[in-house]
Amino acid sequence: MGSKKVVGAARAACGVVAGPLFAVAFTAIGARRAGYDWRRHAVSSLADGREGWAQRANFIVVGTLYCFAAQGLARSPRRAVGPSVVPALVGGAGVGLIGSGLFVTDPVAGFPPPSAGVHDAVDGTPSAAARTAEGKLHDLCAIPVFAGIPAAALTCAGSATRSGEYRWATYSAGSAVVMAGAFMLVLGAAVGRGVPRLAGRSGVVQRISIVSGLGWLSALSLRALTSPRDG
Repeated sequence: MGSKKVVGAARAACGVVAGPLFAVAFTAIGARRAGYDWRRHAVSSLADGREGWAQRANFIVVGTLYCFAAQGLARSPRRAVGPSVVPALVGGAGVGLIGSGLFVTDPVAGFPPPSAGVHDAVDGTPSAAARTAEGKLHDLCAIPVFAGIPAAALTCAGSATRSGEYRWATYSAGSAVVMAGAFMLVLGAAVGRGVPRLAGRSGVVQRISIVSGLGWLSALSLRALTSPRDG
């Protein structure tokens, strides 16, 4: 294998490990934060406060790994990865994760406990007047993650269907539906239009979204690594 192929394989391997690393890290970080309830609170909330440096680093490190993975996927056989837009979307998700680490979310569902600002009396979320520019930028950074990954998975599903790889197509489409659907449930609950009582379990639903999407990225990267290469 030539040096360029070795580099490409190493970068694709970053996509295999990035998702599990992210999930293990935020689980461990959440277990150490006083007052944090993983069933209720978002992963992003771990980046808030004085102890939030660990989750911020988690976002940035994993986002960087996905940027490398995108480069490796771009060098992988198209029959394994799908159209060229797929690596671009993966890279966009990596940039979104890095941005999520640089711009910290506003307090959500009462975590971390507010020291100042106006909060909603029902669930502790900041009112519209209390939203910060940094929090809004954090929300924007979530778009290439929670929209980009499902878009990449659906693109792969269409490509795999045309080539007769129905198992991969089904898995890709299913991952896209679960990630996007779970995220929409959490988003609906955040704006007060979601499933009743979901707010108390929105952390669980968000984790379903994250694990399904990042798990698919690991599978895609592994598929790229194990696919026969031309030459």
